[in-house]
Amino acid sequence: MELRVLRYFLVVAREENITRAAALLHVTQPTLSRQMMQLEEELGVKLFRRGKYRIVLTDDGVLLRRRAQEIVDLAEKTEREFQRQEGALTGEIFLGSGELRAMSFLAEHLAAFRREHPLIRYQMYSGNADNIKERIERGLLDFGLLLEPVDISKYEFLRLPVKEEWGALVSEGHPLASQEALTPEDLAGTPLLLTGRELVQQLFAQWMGPYAGEIETAAQGNLPYNTAMMARQGMGVFVTLRLHCAYEGLRFLPLSPPLEAGTVLVWKKDQVFSPAAEQFLQYIKHVV
Repeated sequence: MELRVLRYFLVVAREENITRAAALLHVTQPTLSRQMMQLEEELGVKLFRRGKYRIVLTDDGVLLRRRAQEIVDLAEKTEREFQRQEGALTGEIFLGSGELRAMSFLAEHLAAFRREHPLIRYQMYSGNADNIKERIERGLLDFGLLLEPVDISKYEFLRLPVKEEWGALVSEGHPLASQEALTPEDLAGTPLLLTGRELVQQLFAQWMGPYAGEIETAAQGNLPYNTAMMARQGMGVFVTLRLHCAYEGLRFLPLSPPLEAGTVLVWKKDQVFSPAAEQFLQYIKHVV
């Protein structure tokens, strides 16, 4: 499979129309149709279901779209890693992070590092620890900022000097909103909005102690803003981290007893970095 053909395939998959895709790619429609048929022959599967006005992906096509996007992303990342400018440190650094207060600490040092090396660019990916670890494994990220508890046995890591505080976002009209903190007894039997990460759910169940059997999960989510909107509409109490932001109609209440979590900056063991990423690693090791 040629990289060029995979790029063509991704445009066709996105547009669901050969004519539109051909125009965007600046090739003729017969040429693009032939390329797609040759790709199907090469793989020995049907990638598209062709209708009168649009084409849609088969199950095999959906799988190839995912793999093709990974291949194209990795190829583009590799090309950028080898970009050089005489006498200056250049290139891109690829980082992933959850929405964490520790990101403020990391951003402070990213900014300081960029002041020393202004030609370096950064690519940020936001997701939970599982998403970020997957992208590190696929070579799409250099570093990941992860919330503990998390399995980091396969990684080198630096523990950041920042603690994350767990609490809950409660709608202003909720019966618990007038309290100064929330106890396990308060949350027992209360509809909750929780993260989908299993290790974090286990941590919360441990905090609930004898009330763990009374955890009532109304919904799970991985993006705080979207889950906060459900909490604002009264779907439940959103168990989340304290962040440097506020949501209209919601009040953040800490947990009592307090529940804190650490954060770690991780990278693959025996990772061969680009010059920019290697220089940043040495910098951050020095300041942490």
